[in-house]
Amino acid sequence: MVETLTDFRSRIDNLDDEIVCLLAKRFAVVRQVANVKRTKNIPAVLPDRIEYVIMRATKHAESLDLDPDFVRKLYKCIVDEACGIEEEIIASS
Repeated sequence: MVETLTDFRSRIDNLDDEIVCLLAKRFAVVRQVANVKRTKNIPAVLPDRIEYVIMRATKHAESLDLDPDFVRKLYKCIVDEACGIEEEIIASS
């Protein structure tokens, strides 16, 4: 059976939905982390952890034959958003 462009687009749309759902789940955990950091007086931004998260994602990308520079940029955006969420929650105390 030959897939049509519409079939591929539908598959991509479904994958995009999964990506967005995973991001929502990730940021829900980030909010929980921020609440723990707030109660324990831990700063929102921990440079060593940020470096580790981005490095880990980049290495995983390489193992999946994805462009590590693209994944590094993507994770920089994700981590920046996470830090912003944490900072906002911590500052609201």
